[in-house]
Amino acid sequence: MSTQHVQVVIAYDFSPSAEQALARAIDVACRAPQHVLHVVAAVDARRGFPIIPTHQVDYVYAEKIQGMIVDHIKKTLGDRPSRDAVEFYVHARIGHPVDEILELAREVGADLIFIGSHGASALERLMLGSVSERIVREAKCPVMVTRAKTYDDIELFKIVANEHEPKRYTPPHRFSYQGRQGLTRPNDWPIS
Repeated sequence: MSTQHVQVVIAYDFSPSAEQALARAIDVACRAPQHVLHVVAAVDARRGFPIIPTHQVDYVYAEKIQGMIVDHIKKTLGDRPSRDAVEFYVHARIGHPVDEILELAREVGADLIFIGSHGASALERLMLGSVSERIVREAKCPVMVTRAKTYDDIELFKIVANEHEPKRYTPPHRFSYQGRQGLTRPNDWPIS
């Protein structure tokens, strides 16, 4: 019997929120290796990524980005326990991030998309549009928007077994409603 593969697209741009998305996707793939990861870096044709400044975005530049991401994923997976091998692909594409992420999702038949949230203000989202917001709106599969945890760590109470005498079972009271009256039925009547 073959295992059904789950195609997972991860939007990656070297930002802290993209690191969160990648980390969450890798967690899932390590626990459930039927998840196949497709990490996509959508390179803006005008400016590239700040991590490797350039004056010319071309396929050579995209290949450098792709190599950096492969090395980063290998390093991240290096110390992680996994039931089986984690299968992943890295896609470096030149174009608008939303278009490239959604196009890859369509091409691989994505079952899930992980994307980070940069936490832009409402005005910034209104003026510029948010990549994660558009992905959520336009994707044809579930989208997991990730961000760093900012809740305080809370120590929860431990649940302790309550040792007590078991109580005798008390059957429910049986009633019927007829002629605007609630009538008590004998206990030996079946519940129906």
